[in-house]
Amino acid sequence: MVVGHAAKDGSLSEQEVLDILAQGIPDKQVAGKRILVLTPDHTRTCPLPMMIRGLAKIVAPQTAQLDFMVALGTHPVMDQKAILSLYGLTSESKKRLLPGSRVMAHRWDLPETLKVVGRLEADEIAAITGGRFSEGVDVSINRHVFDYDLILILGPVFPHEVAGFSGGDKYLFPGVAGGDFLHFTHWLGAVVTCWDTIGIKNTPVREALTRAARLVSVPRLCVAMVVRSRTELAGLYVGETLAAWSAAADLSAKIHIVYKDKPFHTVLGTASRMYEEIWVAGKVMYKLEPVVADGGTLIIYGKHINRVSDTWGDLIARIGYHTRDYFLKRMDRFKDIPGGVLAHSTHVRGLGTFESGVEKPRINLVLATSIPEDQCRAINLGYMDPDVVDLDDYRNKEDEGILFVENAGEILHRLKE
Repeated sequence: MVVGHAAKDGSLSEQEVLDILAQGIPDKQVAGKRILVLTPDHTRTCPLPMMIRGLAKIVAPQTAQLDFMVALGTHPVMDQKAILSLYGLTSESKKRLLPGSRVMAHRWDLPETLKVVGRLEADEIAAITGGRFSEGVDVSINRHVFDYDLILILGPVFPHEVAGFSGGDKYLFPGVAGGDFLHFTHWLGAVVTCWDTIGIKNTPVREALTRAARLVSVPRLCVAMVVRSRTELAGLYVGETLAAWSAAADLSAKIHIVYKDKPFHTVLGTASRMYEEIWVAGKVMYKLEPVVADGGTLIIYGKHINRVSDTWGDLIARIGYHTRDYFLKRMDRFKDIPGGVLAHSTHVRGLGTFESGVEKPRINLVLATSIPEDQCRAINLGYMDPDVVDLDDYRNKEDEGILFVENAGEILHRLKE
């Protein structure tokens, strides 16, 4: 079912990676077939160039066609030059390593790209969601996946705010999907709350993804990475999608979750430069919220960030950032807002209450970015001038109740209890 293992000495060598790929993707499974590889975009840390080289060496020579698609979800569309750079390729090296291969981005922004492949009916939705939702939902996916004999899912596994852990069938939904199901799963995750989802293996959203994936008739394999750094893997698992993802999630839980003895009144997380907008830099909040004390402050620091979202910024400007209950108790006012947008809003704002018309977030969230103060206030977030923030004021002060986390957004922080 699954080939792979954790590294014995910190990280896998490139030869170990090649060996796992060769064992997990035998020639007989790919010989003469048309294969589509689904990959992450630049907002996920992983040694993608090394993995692309590995597939070029192990898989490409056996296939009739080996193409690649960036599973963007609803992230900004990438052009050919950006995709090649993501894969560690140039036009010339691609011709040498992957002659005839096509690289493309999922065009979620073009409705004609999507094909409805089935529906999860109301009774099934009610069972999956524990009665939170009871309406059926159509499932759609990029129609081009049906041009292939095999889908190869290549992606890292981290704690994730919507699905519990990223990876696996999430590269189908929302990776190369769209429509109602995408927004349903994100809003479901928000209703459950990020707090009760992130870093948890079996979640309602993961179950929904698994059931939706059964509607996709194309066979698939998963290459699930557990990342040590941008150039290193702590583990690699190849095989049947759910089984490979599960093995990777187990290892991720051991190395991507940090436990703290007590909460902090102030937490500052610097957003990685791979997060270019709050739509993805919100991951700093998701991964650090659990260790902020009630009434405490979380600061997302990143001077390079100057916008909320290229795709959804107008809608966020309209609704702002609010707690889950703020939306649940006035859904009639927000019924025209896509569920994925509402989910992002609640995930970034975090836990809180809305009683008698008064909203009380559990913690204060402050942006120390290049987004102007008036815009931060307008969307219901705090503001700090990044130019006056001295990061040394936050470093090495855990005994004083201050936590500093560099390149936050992928490592989940939790309290031991």
